[in-house]
Amino acid sequence: MHEFDDLRVLVQAHSPLIVIESYEEPRALLLIKRLAVNLMRPVFKWTITEGLQRLDTEHSAQAFNADPTNLLAQIKATRNPGIFVLCDFHPFLVEPKHVRYIKEIAQAHEQLGHTIMLLSHAIAVPSELARLCYRFELSLPSDQQIRQLVHEMADSYTVKQGITAELTPDNLTLLVQNLRGLTFEEVKRLAYKAIADDGAVTAADIPRINRAKFSLLQTDGVLSQVFDSVSFNNVIGLASLKHWIAQRHQAFVAQQADTPKGLLLTGVQGTGKSLAAKAIAGSWGLPLLRLDMAGLYNKYIGETEKNLAQALALADAMSPCVLWIDEIEKGLSGGDSDNGVTRRLLGSFLTWLSERKSQVFLVATANNIHELAPELLRKGRFDEIFFVDLPTEEECLQLLKLHLAKRQLNLTDEALQSALALCRGFSGAELEQAVVGAGFRARADNAEFSLVHLVAELSATQPLSVVMAEQINALRQWALERCVKA
Repeated sequence: MHEFDDLRVLVQAHSPLIVIESYEEPRALLLIKRLAVNLMRPVFKWTITEGLQRLDTEHSAQAFNADPTNLLAQIKATRNPGIFVLCDFHPFLVEPKHVRYIKEIAQAHEQLGHTIMLLSHAIAVPSELARLCYRFELSLPSDQQIRQLVHEMADSYTVKQGITAELTPDNLTLLVQNLRGLTFEEVKRLAYKAIADDGAVTAADIPRINRAKFSLLQTDGVLSQVFDSVSFNNVIGLASLKHWIAQRHQAFVAQQADTPKGLLLTGVQGTGKSLAAKAIAGSWGLPLLRLDMAGLYNKYIGETEKNLAQALALADAMSPCVLWIDEIEKGLSGGDSDNGVTRRLLGSFLTWLSERKSQVFLVATANNIHELAPELLRKGRFDEIFFVDLPTEEECLQLLKLHLAKRQLNLTDEALQSALALCRGFSGAELEQAVVGAGFRARADNAEFSLVHLVAELSATQPLSVVMAEQINALRQWALERCVKA
């Protein structure tokens, strides 16, 4: 009911131009029609295919003025105040004559009394009209409304199939949580899909629902969903991080007063920061979204900031979820040569960090934490900053075993122990590549894989901690008293 009142206030406040961005055109038109009847104002709908038609009478007059220019001229010449809903008019806003017509109609609102509503999925308002227009948003269904829609779809399934749909309280709550951020029609479609698969709502339906939901809400490649999340059983080491995550799982799920917000992972390259982000999502059973900071940037003024806003709004809509920002410094550490774009991005991001209410757990990774602004690193932005160091000798042993097992290569513990001295300073990623390289050596020799091949590959490799010794040592020394060791 509140959206009806909000729209009525806008119209009664003599708003000459109202912009409604929505995929729910039928629902928006129904709301506008109700409003027009309530205010006793004639309301017209225009489309390029059907022209201008009266909406608030049972027998509307014949459609006319399908041509956009003639339409606006007709509205301007009409002396009886009315509401004119222009559906999908956005392509015609690039025409200067159309912009001028709309501006003159809006400026003459006190005399003409017309209200123009632009209704489409996305509308870029020309700068000439920016100060004359007001934006209105259709509300998304609440949890209670989503629950009601799911029950309606369950009843529909029962009628069609003659089988009672099974809705257990726990699975129903889980489905409701994962349908947040969708429109009424989208909720109904996905809820019915979840039920129709097997006649019940089960935990197995949630990943499929999330994939379908993300495809509906998707932005232009800036945000992507990662489907190869893992559990912490696949992560060697990081004992402190695993314990910290386990302690906060229930608080995040239950949305307690002090809900965990997120963490920042920094450390030596190739030590498993990205894998840890995937493991957090996997261990919590949540969808994992990856935000490409480099992909945000656009040559057009304002588009970069808009890309970030859309990506964060999508993350909010996908909640509960884990949002992974890989190498965050690449997007938020620009200098003064980008006309302030980076500073505006940082400001928008900090505002979202402080004010978001959605169940989005943020995992940011950074290789060069020194490049990040101090205001991003203070307590409250992230719950904790973890440093992921080079693996210990025991962790090197476990990593070698893991990567050998993945490739069905076998070496005894005694053989691996003899190779550990060569592993000093290697990251997890470098150890994996050493195993891969050793496998290539064995195949090239047309021989069975052995310790000789692994030792040869390790001996021929210089790890990053040696190649970039000064920088790596400085980073490790810096993190010693500033970060929590993961």
